This record gives sequence, structure tokens and C-alpha cells, in this order.
Amino acid sequence: MSIPEARDLVVKHFIDLIEEEGLSTDVVAGTATAGIPWASFVAQVLNTPLLYVRGKPKGHGAEKMVEGRADNGKNILVIEDAISTAGSSIQSAHALRDELDAKVGHVLAIFSWDTPQSHVNAEEANLKLHPLTHFGEIAETLLEAGKITEDQKASLERFHENPEGWVK
Repeated sequence: MSIPEARDLVVKHFIDLIEEEGLSTDVVAGTATAGIPWASFVAQVLNTPLLYVRGKPKGHGAEKMVEGRADNGKNILVIEDAISTAGSSIQSAHALRDELDAKVGHVLAIFSWDTPQSHVNAEEANLKLHPLTHFGEIAETLLEAGKITEDQKASLERFHENPEGWVK
């Protein structure tokens, strides 16, 4: 987000993805905290309201997780920076559904680790994940660019298959 050219490219790909997938949205919401700027950029381009969802309820007042204003029952698109287990995306979707009776079915992300658990979790939460890129593409691109060797790629893939039990 600090490099304007890269930022513009990510936002362009988010907008293209929204159009290609036919994802209609009344409101854009960002997950705390890294999803917030990306949601802001996309909401600006789409000219929609912007919300953000806290990682946990405020410790005072109404103890809400959703910040910003939107009418109840709106179709809300969630934007995340990276997906590992999809936990923060799911938590955000639940908060939007609970607090605003929102229709939340899709999460956009810059990157996904593409773990089996993220797919199971998203399906159970009735969410479809739309990452711009994922682990396999990054590993292959690094190899093709000569940034890593075949052995290093294989090591990354072993880690990806079983992060808890990974050893070199």
C-alpha cells in the first residue's frame, strides 16, 4: 500500500475480480487492521460506503465490532489482506451478519495460503474466498524468476502441506 503503482495494480485486480465474478455489493468492509486500507481503496473506486470490522468488540459502549454506518440488510463484500485459516474473514462476516443483518457471501483477499482448513472453514461459514493469488502461484513464480531453487521450492511445499510438523 506504500507503493502507489503496486497499490493501483492490486485495486485494479480487485475491481476486475468483482466485475468478472459478478459480485454485487452495496457496502465494502475491511477486516482489522490490514484489510481496512484495501477496502477503503476499493470502496472509493466503487463509490460505496465503507465499514471496518474490529478484531474484537470495543471494551465500552455498545461493544460493537462494526464501525461505520450502513443500513440493515445490505449486501456487503469483505476485503482481507491475507487468508490463512479464514478465521478473521469469518469473524468479520459473522459480526456484519449479526450487527447489520447483512448478506455476506464473499471475501476478497490479496493472498491466500490456500490451506485445506481455510476452505473447510469458509464453506462452513457460507463464504466464498476470492484471493488474487495464492501460495502455489507465488512459489512457482519465485522459482521461475530464479529467486529460489527447486530444493527450496520443495521445502516450501513441505511446509505448506504440514506447517505444524514441518522440518527441513
